[in-house]
Amino acid sequence: MIRTLLAFDYGQKRIGVATGQALIGSTQSLDTVNVKHNKPDWDHISRLIQEWQPELVLVGLPLNMDGTQHDMSRAARRFANQLNGRYQLPVELVDERLSSVEAENIISASRRDGRMKKGQSKRAVDQVAAEVILRTWFAGQDTRPGIS
Repeated sequence: MIRTLLAFDYGQKRIGVATGQALIGSTQSLDTVNVKHNKPDWDHISRLIQEWQPELVLVGLPLNMDGTQHDMSRAARRFANQLNGRYQLPVELVDERLSSVEAENIISASRRDGRMKKGQSKRAVDQVAAEVILRTWFAGQDTRPGIS
């Protein structure tokens, strides 16, 4: 059974990262990886892979609302293929339509109740979007023990 996952919300400037535990369905915003000249900071990603030892990696697949792909969809697929090639880990793409909108709503609520300061914005949105990708994946899985 898969236990530890890492999820990536791929972007042209930043990649949000979150971790999850499949056994209990928990998620946690983790980090933000910089992207420069269309190249992710692979050293940073390698450190995260080494530290968390995921058994599965998720990459958000941005799609148009009608389900069609666009330039960022192709970039996310390319990133997923690179992750698989570099680390020899299984990688799944997860439909991330509206994940950034949901992440912004979560952050707005966190600011209102004092759990997050206003200055924590774009990097936090990227991380929370990765967390939303994990939750989306969990929602499509039966991760509860003993349930058929």
